[in-house]
Amino acid sequence: MPGDLPGPDRLTGLLSVLQLSDSAFPSGRYTLSYGLETLAQSGRLTMPSDPALLSALLRDQVRLSVGPSEGVGLACAHRATTGPESLELDLVSRADERLTAVKLSREARETSTRTGRALLRVATAALGTGALALYAQEVAARRSPGNHAVVLGVLSASLGVPRLESVAGELFAFAASWTAAAVRLALTDHGTAQAVLFDVRAALAAAARHAADKDIPDITSCTPLLDVMAMRHEETELRLFAS
Repeated sequence: MPGDLPGPDRLTGLLSVLQLSDSAFPSGRYTLSYGLETLAQSGRLTMPSDPALLSALLRDQVRLSVGPSEGVGLACAHRATTGPESLELDLVSRADERLTAVKLSREARETSTRTGRALLRVATAALGTGALALYAQEVAARRSPGNHAVVLGVLSASLGVPRLESVAGELFAFAASWTAAAVRLALTDHGTAQAVLFDVRAALAAAARHAADKDIPDITSCTPLLDVMAMRHEETELRLFAS
């Protein structure tokens, strides 16, 4: 029915989500393994790995870490962006600082801000709005860390992408990058990676819905094993990935 079709604004927002979550977007996600490299090196993951194990690991990472941290941080930054030309800088910076604080390993903090600043550079040049330019000034002056999820929250709100869709797009982009890293590490093949992505759809949707209405104090993360793996990754001599 015609009434079921997305309107022009909603369709434009959908296209923005697809662009920002595309693996071809040059933010540097391809450099990250999200702990998979160290899990493989430690023998906790075999080559190839059981697809059910990969799905369970990805679901837990989304539910316990990425959703409550990156997802909520993005939602807070999105809510603080009151229009294409304006945002509440204090709220954005508080969400940014909180997101940095819950990242226990140095690698996690550095990769989040490195990919965030890369996203900010590309977006300011190609898609820039007044709100994004204001936030870029804060990051350049080191008054705000510039975490990837916070940059994306400001950007997606500036582009008119609804908050829930913005969070869902970020969680999907994480999951797609995670499975791509698993393929590069020979933990699985391309076909099985797509099956894993399909298998975790409900977990991604639930995590997005849970994160979209949360506030700054709700930015949390609890994945002790992955935190330890990230800390060990810093010390390894041979690394394919930056984290």
